[in-house]
Amino acid sequence: MSYNVLKYDGIAYLKKKAESDKHKALMSLNLLLSHSAGIGDHSTKDFYDNLDEAFDTLVDAEDRLEVLDKHYSDIIKQIV
Repeated sequence: MSYNVLKYDGIAYLKKKAESDKHKALMSLNLLLSHSAGIGDHSTKDFYDNLDEAFDTLVDAEDRLEVLDKHYSDIIKQIV
């Protein structure tokens, strides 16, 4: 396997993982903010912890996508 194939596959993995994490975080935030009655027996602290976790995941994922685009834009443009 050539270096270019490994580099492309590695960048593709990182991009897809960051996109997946971003969508997971958005889904969690939407669920928490739109259907908070679903938290049931959980405390307010649990609710805030879940909001913080989802938001941190979203920020992290978007930061990773930005860094990938900044440093590997030539490869990012090729990834479907």
